[in-house]
Amino acid sequence: MGFLTEAIHAGQQPDSETGAVMTPIYQTSTYAQKGMGQKVKYDYARGANPTREALENNVAALEGGRFGCAFGSGMAAIVSTAQLLSAGNHLIISRNVYGGTYRYIHNVGARHGLEYDFVDTGDLTNVEAVARDSTKMLYVETPTNPMLTLTDLQAAADLAHGHGWLLVVDNTFLSPYNQRPLEFGADIVLHSATKYLNGHSDVVLGIAITNDEDLQDRLKSLQNTVGAIPGPFDAWLVLRATKTLGLRMQQHERNARAVAEFLEGQPDVHEVFYPGLPTHPRHELARQQQRTPSGEPAFGGMVSLDLGSLEKAKRFLEGFQVFTLAESLGGVESLISHPASMTHASVPREKRLRFGLTDGLVRLSVGCEDTEDLLTDLECSLEQL
Repeated sequence: MGFLTEAIHAGQQPDSETGAVMTPIYQTSTYAQKGMGQKVKYDYARGANPTREALENNVAALEGGRFGCAFGSGMAAIVSTAQLLSAGNHLIISRNVYGGTYRYIHNVGARHGLEYDFVDTGDLTNVEAVARDSTKMLYVETPTNPMLTLTDLQAAADLAHGHGWLLVVDNTFLSPYNQRPLEFGADIVLHSATKYLNGHSDVVLGIAITNDEDLQDRLKSLQNTVGAIPGPFDAWLVLRATKTLGLRMQQHERNARAVAEFLEGQPDVHEVFYPGLPTHPRHELARQQQRTPSGEPAFGGMVSLDLGSLEKAKRFLEGFQVFTLAESLGGVESLISHPASMTHASVPREKRLRFGLTDGLVRLSVGCEDTEDLLTDLECSLEQL
């Protein structure tokens, strides 16, 4: 079946009891058992919930995977995946990742004996340079948050598997409509489902997808043991939202392309970061590995721009009527943020500057509004500079 059909139907059937077309919200903490010692699929909702399972199966199908494991947040999915490693294991991770991922690895993972190196995974010789006998996992974001740098997924998979490492890919910025890392050899794909999968800024949820049954068993054990699970209503909301994922991503991208092209011609904008622009250093790689289900190149709905200074960024952020200054991304409404003081405030300034995340950088999550309204909003804000 095609992607849009899978999005609507995968992982769910009409309810066997009532015929309800939508998966019910199984709002229960426990389940009746038939007798002592009789093993049942559902016994306690931390371990399994039918609504959550429907979502897990649905997103797994969209990613071209066999198994899904949903968590209470994107960070819970990331942390649980990192907990597949043991004290003394070495992790190689993209240097320009979400600030919360950096915070966990640096402040918590290290305290529990995790060894790590943040490197530019866009150049895999950097990965080779820090590899150790104890390396067990290569973790990449592509495109990264917020610099939109890319890693060659096929090359990363070949490198990781050649050394016997796991390849983990955070696919939040593109969604499975625009990129499917499992097809390039990734072992685990992560999403903050809060973002594009849900798309309506009303849920916090994360999910991990894999084709490997052993990895799934280990993730499920962590899900149950740690208990970082989403509630059934949140799972139901995301399950409802994935039905329109493909339609939403088409409009996100149409708008983002128009925004990026508009910004590139503005004198007050020092640089625009968007893989869909021919000026992006990895534009051709984006065309190859970021594709819609129909095979068209896909560049997503995220755009970043550098205004050159903190003062200009501040004035720019104060002038919007349609874009909303807020954390997060991937909702139908357009959001604007200042990574240095918001999403990446936990990353030391000298490290941010090393990979280009300046105080003048602004990140746009381009929504699904009318294109002309977004361009007018940007033009008015730029006039204030």
